[in-house]
Amino acid sequence: MKKQIRASRRSLGMNYAIREVTVPAAEAAKAGKKLLGLNIGDPNKWDFETPEYFKQTLREAVDHVDNGYGDSQGQPDLREAIVRRELEKNGVSISSDDVYVTAGVSECINIMMGTFIEPGDEVLVPGPGYPSYAQYINFYEGRVVPYRQIEEEDWRPDTDMLRRRITDSTKALIICNPNNPTGAVYDAKAIKEFGDIAAEYGIPLISDEIYDKIVFDGKFFSASRLPSDVPRIILNGFSKVNLMPGWRVGYCYFMDEDGLMDEIRAGMMKQFRARICPNVPCQAAARASLEGPQDYIVEMNRKLRERADFTYKRINEIPALSTRRAKGALYMFPKIDLKGTSWKSDKDFVFDLIKEEGVVYVHGSGFCQEFGQDHFRTVLLAPVDVLGEAFDKTERFIKRHS
Repeated sequence: MKKQIRASRRSLGMNYAIREVTVPAAEAAKAGKKLLGLNIGDPNKWDFETPEYFKQTLREAVDHVDNGYGDSQGQPDLREAIVRRELEKNGVSISSDDVYVTAGVSECINIMMGTFIEPGDEVLVPGPGYPSYAQYINFYEGRVVPYRQIEEEDWRPDTDMLRRRITDSTKALIICNPNNPTGAVYDAKAIKEFGDIAAEYGIPLISDEIYDKIVFDGKFFSASRLPSDVPRIILNGFSKVNLMPGWRVGYCYFMDEDGLMDEIRAGMMKQFRARICPNVPCQAAARASLEGPQDYIVEMNRKLRERADFTYKRINEIPALSTRRAKGALYMFPKIDLKGTSWKSDKDFVFDLIKEEGVVYVHGSGFCQEFGQDHFRTVLLAPVDVLGEAFDKTERFIKRHS
């Protein structure tokens, strides 16, 4: 008798909510439903186009680079361009030796968590927060410790709770600013408080800043501006601001004046060598995206602000729904009042909505079981007429079940 070949607990335990909803969405499409996919933060699926000079650089790179393996840490010219970008944008002085190029931020998260975590180690993450962090923390048998973002205060991080949740097993503190999924933009005071906590407890600060130039209200304050006694890893990439999500280029850089993370750097570099190198031609295009005209970002923010304003107004008109205004990034995180409805959870709400109306959001509990329940995430990327159609269907669906 043939024996079933078993998969590892680690692999079967992964559950990426943002893509999980594509399963019922595919079933709804087979049943003939028109899908309105507001679940994935992919600008290129809507009316945002990768600038032509990025694409032309990639075409030329395929013809003119040798198409062989590249530097395991990332091509030196791209790392130098990143150094110049960070100096211009944030006034931060780093060297190309501090920069590591990855296949998107997702690969960086995987390698970073694999380096930081031994079984039982704890990592502080925002709740709700981008689910890849929790997935890889769990994959390496660490423990996810969420700290609350206070919805009633525009998703301000609850730093008092954060302090209470630090233990001897805490290995790192993660922030995401501008925030996915809430659309919050942390002010300088909040970032400085994160830095104070990290310095006080000797905890490295990991700051995901991939939405740094997508800000509608307020100003972006990078964790790179914190004092030098805070050991930091700053994450960024080209998928969102640079409209290159499918090209899979990201990066991180270390700020660690006292060398407290030298072993972390060495452990990550061993893994970078094992994966050989990032995509070489795409790195040439990524470099061009940093060095060429940036005016497309102004237009992108204009459209996103308009769509954020419409989403805020329209969702707050729908019975049982309420939301805080997004100040940046590509998302909003509305709250659902499930009392008096037939749904037992936000996931039931989202999955039934997909089945009946074809509107695809992501259930809030997929971003944090403790602080994401009774919410869902929607993207701000679709044109206003598409958003209007989706919200009209959502309102009709709620009224039918109330």
